[in-house]
Amino acid sequence: MAKIYYYQSFEDEFITSKEQNYKLKDNYKWIHHNLFYKILSYILYYLVLLFSLIYTKLFLHVTIKNKKILKKDKGYFIYSNHTQMLGDVFNPFLVNFPHHPYIICSPSNLGIPILGKILPMAGALPIPENIHDMVKFKETINYHNKKGHPIVIYPEAHLWPYATFIREFPDTSFHFPVELKSNVYVSTTTYTKSKFYKKPKITIYIDGPFKIDDAKTKKENKQKLHHEVYNVMLKRSKLNNYTYITYKKKDN
Repeated sequence: MAKIYYYQSFEDEFITSKEQNYKLKDNYKWIHHNLFYKILSYILYYLVLLFSLIYTKLFLHVTIKNKKILKKDKGYFIYSNHTQMLGDVFNPFLVNFPHHPYIICSPSNLGIPILGKILPMAGALPIPENIHDMVKFKETINYHNKKGHPIVIYPEAHLWPYATFIREFPDTSFHFPVELKSNVYVSTTTYTKSKFYKKPKITIYIDGPFKIDDAKTKKENKQKLHHEVYNVMLKRSKLNNYTYITYKKKDN
């Protein structure tokens, strides 16, 4: 029998940590030009890639469909539903290989003992809270976009483990690809019954590209991308055939 999680709104958190309210330091550095840092980051990327391969294949039983459409593109944005605690950290490395992905995430991830310190070096981009840091954050997104690195975004924002439906999200999630006129792709995680394991088998479907329309305004392009991404996620979510965790809305 599936577990049942009750929620009041799509803003509810089901996975929290002791560092949930972790805040970025005032001197947080977004872009590193130090050669030693770059070498460590390069080494760490391949270590994470190797661990991702082992973890996603042996423990999560992940299959990726249509990955080939990403290989010839660079500097794109890729949107995914947020349903795996560790999988959503490691899956992007396999999905976007041979490109090094940078993942927009909550600052709380940097508060994790030991691991949190190295996440930015691996590709984590924590969302800032103040305007001053937001300017630097935007500069960092622009920097990685020009370098040809994919930017991974979880527009649902909150992690709901094994959710088999797509939660609504705002079109503001598409600010960056519209500003940078970059292609957009979708990575939808789905769950099907496994013949051998209690937990479901994971299949990730890649769709796109969805492009900016130069004839439309920025607002119209945000709405266009939101419609395309949300609807392709809905379409792929219909491929789910196994519910490991059931989500029910609380009665008011």
